[in-house]
Amino acid sequence: MSGGCSIRAIWILNSLDSVVFSRFPVVEKRWQAACKSENENASEESFSYAVYSLLPADSELASAFVERKQREGSARGFGIRVSQSSKGSDSWVDDPITRHIVGLYINKGEEGENNLLWPLILHIKGNYFVIVLPLVEPRYLKAYTRLCKRSDCGNAIGADDSLSSLLLDLPSITGAFMVAHAIGDIISADVTEPEVVVSASPSVGGLLDSLTGSIGISGISSRAKPVAAPVASSVPSNTAVAGAVAADAPKIGSRPLDKDALRTFISSSMPFGTPLDLSYSNIFTIKVNGFSSSDLPPPDLKQPAWKPYLYKGKQRMLFTVHETIHAAMYDRDEIPDNISVSGQINCRAELEGLPDVSFPLTGLNTAHVEGLSFHPCAQVPEHHADKQAVMFSPPLGNFVLMRYQATCSLGPPIKGFYQLSMVSEDKGAFLFKLHLMEGYKAPLTMEFCTVSMPFPRRRVVSFDGTPSIGTVSTTEHSVEWKIVTSGRGLSGRSIEATFPGTVTFAPWQTQRLSSSRSGFGIIADEDSDVETQNSNNVVNIEDFLMDKMSNDLPPADLEEPFCWQAYEYAKVSFKIVGASLSGMSIDPKAVSIYPAVKAPVDFSTQVTSGDYILWNTLGKCPSAAAEKA
Repeated sequence: MSGGCSIRAIWILNSLDSVVFSRFPVVEKRWQAACKSENENASEESFSYAVYSLLPADSELASAFVERKQREGSARGFGIRVSQSSKGSDSWVDDPITRHIVGLYINKGEEGENNLLWPLILHIKGNYFVIVLPLVEPRYLKAYTRLCKRSDCGNAIGADDSLSSLLLDLPSITGAFMVAHAIGDIISADVTEPEVVVSASPSVGGLLDSLTGSIGISGISSRAKPVAAPVASSVPSNTAVAGAVAADAPKIGSRPLDKDALRTFISSSMPFGTPLDLSYSNIFTIKVNGFSSSDLPPPDLKQPAWKPYLYKGKQRMLFTVHETIHAAMYDRDEIPDNISVSGQINCRAELEGLPDVSFPLTGLNTAHVEGLSFHPCAQVPEHHADKQAVMFSPPLGNFVLMRYQATCSLGPPIKGFYQLSMVSEDKGAFLFKLHLMEGYKAPLTMEFCTVSMPFPRRRVVSFDGTPSIGTVSTTEHSVEWKIVTSGRGLSGRSIEATFPGTVTFAPWQTQRLSSSRSGFGIIADEDSDVETQNSNNVVNIEDFLMDKMSNDLPPADLEEPFCWQAYEYAKVSFKIVGASLSGMSIDPKAVSIYPAVKAPVDFSTQVTSGDYILWNTLGKCPSAAAEKA
């Protein structure tokens, strides 16, 4: 049973805690046989526990899920041991991973405590809860049960008896997470392929190839096969939309859940419960087109699951480094600014046959890479110094070859401060002072930059103020400052932008909740979707804060007028092209293809903002506590 990944069952619950889809793979027979062997061989001295061997009915699982939400405060749970935690619960283990790997007690009142269903991978996407149960040996379930009942809490460094050490022995957990995320993307219609951008000045092949490539691929084989999204051109265009869209993939998230489509995906992508290819575009293509004799590979080649069809046509390779910058800018002496880079290398290999591609990945030292993960098609030896050799047999269409976490080697692209204070109940004064692209040189170009001040619980009536650069507009609940607009990029120089002003709100209306109700032991009104525990009104801290920041709720007092138990901030959105900010790079001339073939290689980069937050320096703000020496 060890090694690989097999899935016992998959459930999808809606926001009403009703099971709208379930799937029970044949691998369940292996689990029952393992349970029988485990229970028969258990000695009297061993931990007294009979493994629960049966899968629950849909109604039983839904009831257990509701019971856990009430016990743990939310669908995710506390994640740490708190005063409301009970022995045997996930939060009793005192590990944040229990917010994503959970356990459910089935028919707890009837079966006692020998009915724990674990490990369940919980993935929340849209209005759905995706629950995946991988196959693990029964002894791991027993080990987790012991962790749920021990008197001490937390994970001691280097201790063998911990949840982290337990999960390291279970590769099926990683596979189950991949399954959960793939299903979540399908039910939410988030099945677009990763964007691959053709640079304005191609490395090889000429501008004509770039322009024709942006149209898409017309001949994957003798018959037209709908494949991945067409590549996008980085040449500015008034009609271009950032991000390539997979027009061939059906949008099933915008209508009620299509059970037949999900069954087709699950049975095709993980036959007999073993995940093979979780690419929805591949599964959809095979379902629509099937196969013909012209699609068969040469008899001496073994065709991988991730490449169901062989490409035929003009050959080329495209690489795009896409980085997302997350930042928390405080402008405070006691709190350091925090900036991080989440990156991925997207690839499109339009190559005939089943070739192998290899190249050295440079910039690892400069980027201070903290984590690397690769597509299953890649073979990666241990990296040395500043280089990492990568060899892969590319799939068809656009795919993510590698993901990584790194630091921003050039420093923050936007830095400065944001101040906001209330001068009356319905009027606030603000000040921005920002530096853009300081220390950044060509070819780095900022294509656009916008700063937004959100006021989710106040209606903006007017604003007064003139920025030193850019234009300002308002919506009902925000003020937006466009510093750099599309078509007028900022390259080879830095600028300073200031924006003092005032914003006036509509008079505050009488609310059903008193602002004096603060803290985490609150009672939600009838319009709130905060999940509470009926007995003590305790909610999960993270869910509580997110709900309060997004729903129309009253302020606590005049000093915190925009957020109740939350914070005041401005959000920056931008896009930078020309190079990566981490230093991650690919040399097109160093890309090798075997068997050798004449194929141009194009490399491009784009950097976009993620959660790039400027916290109000005059208000409260969240920050991570620094580790004490």
